[in-house]
Amino acid sequence: MLAYTDARQKVIEVAGSIRRRPLLRESIEIEQGFGRVLAREVRADRDYPPFNRSTRDGFAVRAADASAPGARLECIGELRAGGTFDGALGPGQCIEIMTGASVPAGADAVVMIEHTKRDDRTITLDRAAQSGDHIVPRGSEARAGALLVAEGTRLGYAEIALAAQAGAARLEVFVSPRVAILSTGDEVVDARTAPGPLQVRNSNGISIEVLARTAGAQPVQLGNVPDDKNALRRDIERGLEAGDILVLSGGASMGKYDLVEQVLNDLGAEFHFTGVAIRPGRPAVFATCRGKLVFGLPGNPVSTMVTFELFVLPAIDRWSGAAPRPLPVFRAKLVAPIREKGAMFHFLPARIEWEGREARVTQLPWQGSGDIVSLALANGFLVVDPERTEVAAGDWVDVMPRRGAL
Repeated sequence: MLAYTDARQKVIEVAGSIRRRPLLRESIEIEQGFGRVLAREVRADRDYPPFNRSTRDGFAVRAADASAPGARLECIGELRAGGTFDGALGPGQCIEIMTGASVPAGADAVVMIEHTKRDDRTITLDRAAQSGDHIVPRGSEARAGALLVAEGTRLGYAEIALAAQAGAARLEVFVSPRVAILSTGDEVVDARTAPGPLQVRNSNGISIEVLARTAGAQPVQLGNVPDDKNALRRDIERGLEAGDILVLSGGASMGKYDLVEQVLNDLGAEFHFTGVAIRPGRPAVFATCRGKLVFGLPGNPVSTMVTFELFVLPAIDRWSGAAPRPLPVFRAKLVAPIREKGAMFHFLPARIEWEGREARVTQLPWQGSGDIVSLALANGFLVVDPERTEVAAGDWVDVMPRRGAL
């Protein structure tokens, strides 16, 4: 049985080797770009900043005139952001300037307004100035033609702002992969209906749809299929037609009615792993079938969500044209001792808080991998190494944030 790190690497390798080539592209309005993957680089259309820019409210001066505290200068005008000044600053002169304004010719420093005293048109400096003080030189952020946002970048708010600054009102992006979602189980009913006394609502289909959409994919909801081999085969074939990636929840364990592996095998799937040494999520399956990626995730909701994050997310990244996002694991100090059985990594619902600059983590009480109530209270997972099953309070441990909760 694979370690989760090896299983994740296998997903990345396989997804990269069979993803659609070439990736499809589309043009979108820049406002629609958040979370999409850039298919054509954005370059600077001019120098940035396009002029010597003041970073403070104050007075533009010649450093030679302001080399010592007490210097007195004549203020000959005012410059606001977007304003212009004709001519050049002469000896003994200064100009009042606002943050973001273009530094006038002849000036090579800005003195902050709080370091000056003003008497009508005479400005007295409380401290000396040096050439370059509080000025961002033209082109120091980027020269015209410089690469600003590279192809393959997943667009966040900063990248979109940068593209907008460079005039890229439309962006060419890769078409998002389609993720077909199929839940399984006789006991599962639609989330919008009232369940019988021995039935459960289909929370997995909803959570996977949300996880897929926030990962940058286009979810294709196929609903639920009962534990019937013929019906499952029909809907898996439907999912292989509908999506680039097929995600099934349930039916991937060792029970009599866990039929996912049987049906995939009948369809000629190539299995890359059929179990991972983690809890929850041990029965997770990854295969390829008819040129598509197929994930069989355990049916218990916490298992489904953990295995999606570990394995489906990097596959979506690869088929979106982006590099896989690294697992955001970091260290935190354990608040209360824990003891777990060995042989596999544990991903336990937990609360991560900060005391000053120190992260601290507390395992939450939970009733196993079906306990969504506990997961909703958690903002992360406590990652317990199989080689270290007893951990004392105050020890440092690995934690992984729950995406969107921390």
